[in-house]
Amino acid sequence: MSLTYKDAGVDIDAGDALVDRIKPLARRTARKGLLGGIGGFGGLFELDLQKYPQPVLVAGTDGVGTKLRLAIDLGRFDTVGIDLVAMCVNDVVVQGAEPLFFLDYYATGQLSLAQAEAVIRGIAAGCADSGCALLGGETAEMPGMYAPGDIDLAGFAVGVVNRDAIIDGSRVGEGDVLIGLASSGPHSNGYSLIRRVLELDPGALHRPWEGSTLGDSLLTPTRLYVRSLLRLIAACKVHGFAHITGGGLPGNVERVLPANLDACIRSGSWRRPIVFDWLQRTGDIENAEMYRTFNCGIGMVAVIGRDEAEQAMATLQAAGETVYVIGEVRRGTGQVRIDP
Repeated sequence: MSLTYKDAGVDIDAGDALVDRIKPLARRTARKGLLGGIGGFGGLFELDLQKYPQPVLVAGTDGVGTKLRLAIDLGRFDTVGIDLVAMCVNDVVVQGAEPLFFLDYYATGQLSLAQAEAVIRGIAAGCADSGCALLGGETAEMPGMYAPGDIDLAGFAVGVVNRDAIIDGSRVGEGDVLIGLASSGPHSNGYSLIRRVLELDPGALHRPWEGSTLGDSLLTPTRLYVRSLLRLIAACKVHGFAHITGGGLPGNVERVLPANLDACIRSGSWRRPIVFDWLQRTGDIENAEMYRTFNCGIGMVAVIGRDEAEQAMATLQAAGETVYVIGEVRRGTGQVRIDP
């Protein structure tokens, strides 16, 4: 008997059909600079050298982590694509860069067109919301590498900023104000601990929760901050940004602090979503561990000079963000202090 690739578990026809389904999704993310479309060996993008005469490319890559395991267990794939984009473009924009394009890597043991299309539809939505083009990607069908129904995701984003406009924390100074932008929940961090807490509360995933279920709430996608932060950059002199991902507020705000300054954060200065109260109570998690693992309701921090803090708050609110003054920068040794 003559064997085929399909006999080995790889369906080339299904892969081709998925590309056909992706093309219209990608076209909706088209923007200036995009050359060609989905289906080539590589994606082409032309830089606008009039807008960026001193271009510096900023690249970021990330995944969704074990939040993906939760999506698989619940059979819901319409939001994790947004998570994938957000985790990458939020990291790019904090350098002051405008995200230009995004690529994805989708791996599975056996390709399900419906499952893959749902994920990539979310990716396209995240790209459109962020103003970046879905330039291309890779779908890998690898039987024997993944259990039936399992998938894995990786994303890659590239942005551009003029050299003299890079935001790297070097302008952070004593007296600067820390403005926190509200998160939409845990975003895509701490889900290994979340899943451990779920084991302590059987049936919790399907419990009614804020008009839906706790499971649906935990799959709320990571907030995309790109358009809001670009508006802020155009309106104010931003001294630093911190995307609050793994490591929480202490681990990420510290990354933009000079060695002679501390970030002093007031813990009661923002509204913490109730999902974090449930996590802390059910898992008997100490405060320090909560702040180190989760964003605890603050998904992004902007460091702004005190004289522009009011304007920055107004700009972010006009962009649709919920914002709080959560602390200030003081003399110190490059540490983040979260005060009661």
